[in-house]
Amino acid sequence: MGCERRARLSVSRFLGRSLTGFGRVVLVALTLASLSACARTERPQRAAEDKAARAQALIEAGNEAYRVGDYRMAARRYAAAAVVRKDDPAAYFGMGMALSKLGRDEEARTAYARARELALKQRR
Repeated sequence: MGCERRARLSVSRFLGRSLTGFGRVVLVALTLASLSACARTERPQRAAEDKAARAQALIEAGNEAYRVGDYRMAARRYAAAAVVRKDDPAAYFGMGMALSKLGRDEEARTAYARARELALKQRR
């Protein structure tokens, strides 16, 4: 059950009763407490979703740069995605492809190895 729905249910339970001045204060306090608890539980999940979306956007920008032949920009975009989400194998794989095209083979091998390691870890 969503946080907003729980807050509405707690409010509706109190609304069924006649509220005095103190009852209204309790109602407001209960509603605020419910909503603040919602904010605390949803923030980390939302932050993780935002990070994933940002990393995906950077990977897509890297893919576009790679497609048009701008390998230096592609490498930068993939590296930025790897900073945002350190556990994303696609970012490291793309970085390996771009670095390989730039002739930076040792760095490309390192990026490929990291991509492989992360991909295997995600399977488990």
